[in-house]
Formats: sequence, C-alpha cells, structure tokens
Amino acid sequence: MPSLKEKYKTEVAPALKERLGLKNPMMVPRLEKVVVNMGTGIQDKDAMKSIVEDLASITGQKPVVTKARKSISNFKLREGMIVGAKVTLRHERMYEFLDRLINAAFPRIRDFRGIPEKGFDGNGNFTVGLQEQTIFPEIDPNHTGPVQGMDITIVTSAKTDAGAKALLTALGMPFAKS
Repeated sequence: MPSLKEKYKTEVAPALKERLGLKNPMMVPRLEKVVVNMGTGIQDKDAMKSIVEDLASITGQKPVVTKARKSISNFKLREGMIVGAKVTLRHERMYEFLDRLINAAFPRIRDFRGIPEKGFDGNGNFTVGLQEQTIFPEIDPNHTGPVQGMDITIVTSAKTDAGAKALLTALGMPFAKS
C-alpha cells in the first residue's frame, strides 16, 4: 500500500471527519483521480514520441494521445492532428504519483514558495500547472527532448473548495502562505 494512502486512512480521514463535523465516514472527502495533461500543440513525430515517453515515465502508465476536434486555419491545425497527451491515474498509482509530486518534484522547483490557492474550481477540484517536466526525478535533465509543461488536476469527492483544501493540506500539499 502506498505511504500516502496509508496516511490518508490512518491520520487524515479521522482528522477530517472530526474537523468537518461529519457523522458518516463515507462523507469524508477523498481523492478520486488525478489527470496529468500535456498540451503540446503541433509537434513533429519525434518530439511527440519523446513527450509521450516522458509522461509515461513520470506517471507509470501509458498516456492517451489527444487529437484536435476542430480545424483552425489560423493555427495551421487540422481535425485529427495530435495536439497532446494525457493520463488518468486512480487507486495506488494516483497515491504514488501524488507522493512523488509533493515530496520529490515540488522541492526541486527553483525559488519555490508554495502552490497558489487559485487553482480550485468551486466544485472541490484542484488544478496546478507546471512549467517543465524535468522537476520529476524520473526525467533525465540532460535529455534531448523538448521541455514541456503540464497541468495536473486532482479530483476529490469534496463538494466545496474548503473541503478539498483541507484534504490536500492534510495530505501535505504545500500551499503558499497568503
């Protein structure tokens, strides 16, 4: 069992149940899934292959390539062209990824002062954007592929942003001091 999942079951869930005043343990906010998305734009096949390999090594799961739904002539984009890759993580892989994100990747960001709290969507989900994939220990910083950013969306069962923030803070998410 991943250490973050064990921490959730033994420490976080009972503390949140008491803190939020919930009687039913099934109402305690929990993580449902984590979606990691790399929107690449129009890339050549070699660069796209490198990006997909990086995303697979970061998440431990094979990414799904995303294709353009519409043609946009100003961007020289045709329907069906590959424009990104995404991975949806659940269960053990989700907890392992979040553990590596919080404890290994965030500390490697230069001048890191915490994650801004403006990433909540009003429904208990949180999205954070990263500038480059090289902050993950799985990626060789000297690799020849393009530097690519990513969006990480954490979907929780919380109905409000306050519940989701309490859950993520208890799991160790380093929010910026406001």
